[in-house]
Amino acid sequence: MSVFDERRGDLERYEFMMGAERGRLAVALDLLTDSLIMVGQHGVYCASSRNPSKPALDLQAVLSGMEGAKALIQSVMEEIRVQREVGRAGDGAMG
Repeated sequence: MSVFDERRGDLERYEFMMGAERGRLAVALDLLTDSLIMVGQHGVYCASSRNPSKPALDLQAVLSGMEGAKALIQSVMEEIRVQREVGRAGDGAMG
C-alpha cells in the first residue's frame, strides 16, 4: 500500500487547507516527526557505550538526517507560502 493510500485522509485535509504542494510536504513532515519519535524512543534502549546519556552513534546519524530533512521541507513550505503571498499581492495591484 502506498503512502497516498495510507495517508489519504491527511493528504486530502492538508491539500485542501494548504494546496497540493504544501499539503503533501505537511504530511511528509508528520511522517518524519512520527519516525523521529519512534527512533528517539528506540534510542533510550540503545544507548551509546561511550556516552550512555546519548543514543548509539547509528541512531544519532539517523536522527540528524531526519531532522535535516524536516528543516529542508519546512524551508520549502515557507518559500512556497511566500511566493503565493507575493503572487496574491501582485494580483491585487493589477485589479
